[in-house]
Amino acid sequence: MIAVDCVVKNIGQLVNPGSDRVVRGRESNTLRVQENVCIAAQNGIILFIGPEADFQRQCRLEAGGMEIDAQGFVALPGFVDPHTHLPFAGTRQDEFQLKLQGVSYQEIASRGGGIKGTVRKTRGISRQDLVVICQKRLELMLLSGTTTLEAKSGYGLDSETELKQLEALKSLSVLQPLDIVPTFMGAHEIPDEFSGNPRAYLEFVLAEVLPEVATKKLAEFVDIFCEQGYFSYADAEFYLTQAAARGFKLKVHADEFSSNGAGELAARLHARSAEHLIAVSDAEIAKLAPSDTACVLLPGVSFFLKLGHYAPAQKILAADGIVALGSDFNPGSSMISSQLFIFQLAVFQMGLTIEQALNAVTINAAYAIDRQEQVGSLSTGKKLDLLLLDIPDYRYLAYQPGIQPVHTVLKSARRVVDNRRIVLSPKKAGGPDDS
Repeated sequence: MIAVDCVVKNIGQLVNPGSDRVVRGRESNTLRVQENVCIAAQNGIILFIGPEADFQRQCRLEAGGMEIDAQGFVALPGFVDPHTHLPFAGTRQDEFQLKLQGVSYQEIASRGGGIKGTVRKTRGISRQDLVVICQKRLELMLLSGTTTLEAKSGYGLDSETELKQLEALKSLSVLQPLDIVPTFMGAHEIPDEFSGNPRAYLEFVLAEVLPEVATKKLAEFVDIFCEQGYFSYADAEFYLTQAAARGFKLKVHADEFSSNGAGELAARLHARSAEHLIAVSDAEIAKLAPSDTACVLLPGVSFFLKLGHYAPAQKILAADGIVALGSDFNPGSSMISSQLFIFQLAVFQMGLTIEQALNAVTINAAYAIDRQEQVGSLSTGKKLDLLLLDIPDYRYLAYQPGIQPVHTVLKSARRVVDNRRIVLSPKKAGGPDDS
């Protein structure tokens, strides 16, 4: 008999992505749907999925174990958000009002707003206060079904504040249940101290900041904003090559507002992901899509900035690409923290099918942060990160927007949301999901 300490019974529909590792191209229209099943775990890891009759024959719930009645709800893997800028201070609703009046993102930045405005606020906040702010943001993400996310620094642009952001993420990984994958993005903007000299700033980061990040093990990935007015293709190639040599995995903010070859660079350098790609060219897609670099698309940016166009998701899929979706939660261009809303935007505005979008917020999002062996699907050997949705069929996620269907959230087999309320936040020391 298989001993388990958690079982979820009476699942009406258990919906998994098309693969437990990654889903490419046209295969993204495939989901695996099981009806009337239960799922069981021990120490947070799934050991059984199947009909209840098989569970009764093969498994034994330990004394004191948790049994959950899913009430016939739809079960999904916890959403994964592969692109956020979580640790920042302050908000920019004043700039948002200007955007609604037609002032561009670039014009606001030229007036001293944008990223630099948030940098000033983030430099002025304590690490403890930053942690408190981020905890509240993470609670909102959890209530919308996100159980794993990537989080970038980049609102410090100096050694002290960049490290402060990453140290805040490290504290948060213990204080609340979501898994956080940290990315160092000191190359987010050129600070005033290095105005007009982006290469000198990158050399400073490589010499003074990145070694500290590595020594303290504060980040797994390195990212750079390769865009006109920020860092050029040559800057990005120089910086990312140096970062890879220091053992970091790579990500690239690529082709957000203009095409400059950054998507192709991401593929050539074997970056884990190229992110944004709103302006990616057909020539770049031809090189990027067949690679193992995930295309992390961020429809919240096009929506929030009212750009009127979105990343060419279907072109990337037609070329056999890996499409993931992220929120790009940040104060300037996507003040959106819900992956459920991002899923709906992808269906209604980006032109993805329901199945493509579900693959993109689960297994492909996990692949984009190198967590596909742990999360992103519900299969034996993976974490029991599970959403119970109070809807009759998974297609209702798009069919009835505006509701809050996430009824219950399990994180590593621990109930953290029940009846749409957070019931457990801190991790237990030594618990099965400590990492």
